[in-house]
Amino acid sequence: MSYCKVRDLSEQCGILTGATSGVGRALAKLLAERGTRLVISGRRESRLIDLASEYPGVLIPLSGDITNSRFQEELVEKAKVAFGGIDLIVAAAGVGAVGPFSESSLDTMRSVFEIDFFAPIDLVHKSLPQLKKGRSPAVVLIGSILGVHPLPLHGGYAAAKAALHGFANAVRPELASLGIDVKVAILGPTESEFWDNLVAGERASWSQGRPLSAETTAAAIVAAMERGGSYVTPGWRAKTYVFLSRFSPALIDLFVRWKRRLPRQS
Repeated sequence: MSYCKVRDLSEQCGILTGATSGVGRALAKLLAERGTRLVISGRRESRLIDLASEYPGVLIPLSGDITNSRFQEELVEKAKVAFGGIDLIVAAAGVGAVGPFSESSLDTMRSVFEIDFFAPIDLVHKSLPQLKKGRSPAVVLIGSILGVHPLPLHGGYAAAKAALHGFANAVRPELASLGIDVKVAILGPTESEFWDNLVAGERASWSQGRPLSAETTAAAIVAAMERGGSYVTPGWRAKTYVFLSRFSPALIDLFVRWKRRLPRQS
C-alpha cells in the first residue's frame, strides 16, 4: 500500500519504552530497520542489550522502572546526549489487572494507572523541551479497545486506557500549536506477554480473542506514524469493536453476557 509520507522516520530519533517484548519490541525492531535512532527502555536489561546488539549505533538500551521520575529524566538526558535532541516518544510499556472490583485493591489499580497512564504522560511532559525543537515531532501512546468500551473484570485497566485516550484528545490541539503530533494506537488482542505479567488476576476463560501478531500491529503503527493522523486501530477485529462501541455498544455488552454464561472449555 502506498501513501503520502508526512514524516521520514529514517531521519528521526527518540525514546521507546516497553521494548523487551510484544508490540514494544516489534516497534523497536521495525523503527530501527527504518533507521530511526532510539533509546529503548524496559525492566529486563538482558533483553534490551540483546535487542540493541542487533542494531548497533541505532538502538541504545537503558533499563529501569518507567514509573520512576528520575529514570525518566535519565532517558531524556540519554537521548539528548546521544542524538542531540528528541523527535519521537513511543510509550509502549504497559500492564493489566483482571478481577472483580469488589475483590480488587486500590493498590492494584494505582499500580496499573502508574504504568499505563501517569508514566507515559510524565515522560511526554519531561520530553517537551526537546520535542518542541524536534523534526516533525510526534508522541505515540498505546491505547486499547477497552479504553473505548470497557469490559467486566478489567476496571482498572480500562479506566487507565480511557484516561490515556482522554489525555491525548485534550492535549492534541495544545501540542499541535507547538508542531507536535499526538497519536493513539487503539489495540485489540495482540501477541504479547501481557497475560503473563498481570499485576493481579488471570485471564478470564471468556476473554480469548484471537490475537494480532506484534509485527503486524507494529507495522500498522509505523505506517500511521509516517502518514500522520490522530488514531490507528490495527486489525479488523479491533476496528469492528471500535465501530460497534460507537454505533451499537449494547451489542458488545450482550455478546459479553452470552460469553460469560458459557461453560469453561477443558
